[in-house]
Amino acid sequence: MHVDLNTLYLLLIGTLFASALMTLWERRVHPKRSRELGILAAGFATLAIGCAAASWRRELPGALGSALSNLVIVSGYLLVLHGVAALNGRKYVRLSLAVLVLLALAWVIAGTKWQDVMWMYPSAIPISVASGMTAFELARGDGRKHLQAQQIAMLVAGTHAVLYAFRALILPWLVAKFGFDFLMTASKVTMYEGVLYSVVLPMTLLRLVRDESHGQLLQQSQTDFLTGIGNRRWFFEQGSRVLGEGGAAQPVSLLAVDLDHFKKINDRYGHETGDRVLKSFADIARSVLGPDALLARIGGEEFAALLPGYDSFRAKEAGEALVVAFGGTTTLSVNGVGVEATVSVGLAQSASASALVELLAAADQALYRAKSLGGNRLVLAHADAASAAA
Repeated sequence: MHVDLNTLYLLLIGTLFASALMTLWERRVHPKRSRELGILAAGFATLAIGCAAASWRRELPGALGSALSNLVIVSGYLLVLHGVAALNGRKYVRLSLAVLVLLALAWVIAGTKWQDVMWMYPSAIPISVASGMTAFELARGDGRKHLQAQQIAMLVAGTHAVLYAFRALILPWLVAKFGFDFLMTASKVTMYEGVLYSVVLPMTLLRLVRDESHGQLLQQSQTDFLTGIGNRRWFFEQGSRVLGEGGAAQPVSLLAVDLDHFKKINDRYGHETGDRVLKSFADIARSVLGPDALLARIGGEEFAALLPGYDSFRAKEAGEALVVAFGGTTTLSVNGVGVEATVSVGLAQSASASALVELLAAADQALYRAKSLGGNRLVLAHADAASAAA
């Protein structure tokens, strides 16, 4: 099937406008990314306008039509770069202005005499640079490197950059060797790839924003709103995964923690002060137990911490350090009165990958004994309870 360049141009213009409208519509669904999506939509629309102008560039005198359409097209690519960079909290305003100024100067120097050469080859350089930097920004992708959509978008932008670098730097030599027919073939390949770019890149960027939003919602559903640590659901999901992956090769310890006399604190100082005490404990526990601990609030004043790689001796040290650290802390009430609180801790340890529910049950039994002894202490699970959990 024979498809000429004009048909490909029309297809490219249509897909770019459609991508711009879809990206613009997506702002309604993802208001937190409204600005970034707006920039991307403007980029795709600008590319469409530039491609439309390119098909009519011969109607303007001299090199004006080619220069203007090239500047508009490059502006579209720079807007796409700016939109992707905005997803990472960065911007390229000064660089974009510098690229456009240099490109305009290049067209002035080329003039009418060299406009065809300028259009075919050097005009591709800023497109390659902008697309390459877009791929680079996608590769940086703060916190999103695991998303499949990001990897696809990076591949598309990177391929686009390589193709236009080839057009600017290598194609002139090949055309000189093989003739004008090779240039026409290369132009069709460029347009085919451009159509794919106009469809795949916008779709993957939209998918990227959706995946990011889904990840944020998932994180919110697994986070305790008050303390900012994991909730019960997150603890059992992540804890079961850790136990399943660890096998019998590493010891696993679990701390079951309960704030002593917490109801009295609420009754005496009010629930807002009680919330402050819970937040204070969560902050101290994070500091004492470190980033590798799976720390969660699993009930009102009940917390749990799974410690992968901790044997009973090391876990006992960590648990006792937590008891001492929190017991020596004073939390200010709403009225500015210092509130002292303590915690009781139950410790269960399993050298094998036991079920999390059984390990938590053993730690809970030890916790109840700690509270029955007056609280503000750590108690190890009985050997029979620990073995039942193993």
